Amino acid sequence: MPVPLTPEEAAGIPGAHLDLLSTVGFHAAGTAQRLGVFEALTHGALPADELADRLDLDPVGARVLCDTLVAFGYLTRAGGAYTNSPDAARWLLREKPDSYAPVLSFWHTVLTERWGGLEESLRRGKPDGDFYAWLDTRPDTLADFHTMLRRLAGWLATEVVPRVPVPAGPASLLDLGGGHAAYPVALCTAYPELRAKVVDLAGALEQGRATVAAAGLADRVELCPGDLFTADLGTGHDVALLFNIVHGYRPAEVATLLGRVAAALRPGGRLLLLEPLADAGRPPGPGEAFVEAFSLNLFHTQGGRAYGYAELTTLLTDAGFTSVDRHVLERSPTDHLVTAVRASRS
Repeated sequence: MPVPLTPEEAAGIPGAHLDLLSTVGFHAAGTAQRLGVFEALTHGALPADELADRLDLDPVGARVLCDTLVAFGYLTRAGGAYTNSPDAARWLLREKPDSYAPVLSFWHTVLTERWGGLEESLRRGKPDGDFYAWLDTRPDTLADFHTMLRRLAGWLATEVVPRVPVPAGPASLLDLGGGHAAYPVALCTAYPELRAKVVDLAGALEQGRATVAAAGLADRVELCPGDLFTADLGTGHDVALLFNIVHGYRPAEVATLLGRVAAALRPGGRLLLLEPLADAGRPPGPGEAFVEAFSLNLFHTQGGRAYGYAELTTLLTDAGFTSVDRHVLERSPTDHLVTAVRASRS
């Protein structure tokens, strides 16, 4: 959490020093979350020695960490005992359905384990290894990643689903990279004659299986493990989804992927992309800062980046799509729903 400052104090401190403090606070909170500090304090205040005993920590280290967390507003201290601050109790306990804990855990792992080679990837213009292969070796981080995507989908589905042009009667949906299956489940629930095929890596489909089973849609939502660039996508689909996928790849890879999607759609079929666009004209603030930071992380870890609308339009047109359009989501103004139609055969 940001260190509380008056405007006068902030004016006299270099911005880089404030970033330094924020970085320390983020690392301290991420470490505490991994160690189970916030859960251990769920039922009341504990002295540092008792907290250390419960979590198998060094007593001095536990006290130093807790005091740091107090300074950043994650814990409060009274009478030598520590407890969760209202903010930590609201956002950092995993038991809460809208907990920020998976987000904190995922980004803490990414930034601490993957960003050491940022300079080299910026010099070479190439990603620092295979991001998804790295994720597959860390089941907890992979689960946090898909929990984030599933919760985002649940938040946006009420706005996105009405904008997906599902034709009347029996129809086929292809979802590439949506392993959590939240959107196909929402769409199949809204359209009883719709059937869906979800293609993603095997590990990514774990949450999707549970989502599909809970909705009773195993007979209509097919989960297909495979690589987006090599798996059999089928043909004749009416609608295809590429939600939070394109930004993970370089332009040549995006062109290849869009070409595969075009081949999988029927003429006149619709493609929808959900993307944070680089040229959206957002005002300065947390939304804009996150999109740019996200783009930098994509470049470093996957070779991708946030694309501009004009870039996506060109890529879509070159792949055989027409009628490209976009809609800014009201629930998440950093995200855009880009739509396109597969051109009819000549």
